[in-house]
Amino acid sequence: METFDRAYFKKLAHQIMFDLSDQEIDELQEEFKVLVSQMELLEKIDTDGVEPMIYPFEAETSYIREDKVTHVLSAEAALRNAADVREGHILVPKVVK
Repeated sequence: METFDRAYFKKLAHQIMFDLSDQEIDELQEEFKVLVSQMELLEKIDTDGVEPMIYPFEAETSYIREDKVTHVLSAEAALRNAADVREGHILVPKVVK
């Protein structure tokens, strides 16, 4: 499994434009050590012969309500307040490399 060293977190923070302190990087390293150890435990579980599930629960729940459309904003109304619109699409500045 991949190791998450200081350089990894500094590179990742730079890519997503975060400014992490040394203390925050240390905390992330500790948290990721725990996550990696938990993932290693999960990988050791014998799943041979276990059928994949298409639904995460044994019985489908009936208490989840159906979605009901109550108010729909027209495309024109949505685009009216956008700062930059081209060909019916809202353009936003790129913030991640």
